[in-house]
Amino acid sequence: VQLVESGGGLVQPGGSLTLSCAASGNILSIYAMGWYRQAPGKQRNLVASITEGGTTTYADSVKGRFTISRDNAKNTVYLQMNSLKPEDTAVYYCNADRVRTRMTWGGDYWGQGTQVTVSV
Repeated sequence: VQLVESGGGLVQPGGSLTLSCAASGNILSIYAMGWYRQAPGKQRNLVASITEGGTTTYADSVKGRFTISRDNAKNTVYLQMNSLKPEDTAVYYCNADRVRTRMTWGGDYWGQGTQVTVSV
């Protein structure tokens, strides 16, 4: 299973970015997909997640600003980020939890990470 992220970059405070993550590899289902972030010298923390049924979870720091969505048919998850702040600067990692493929079940997978920098 591979996760490929895209959409990171440099944006000014108050700006917007949309991250995308596509999972591939004979996937039958993915229970939950999510985004985590890690700033330099800090641990990796959950930003937002969404289950196959559409239940979402957000970190308090991004509620009202970020929106997570997914396309189950494409095994793709999106993160729309609005009103970005300098403290949102981090490497953002995509996660796929409890992945079922034709050969395996229950695997947990990570993308390679994409840098988001919020700065003037």
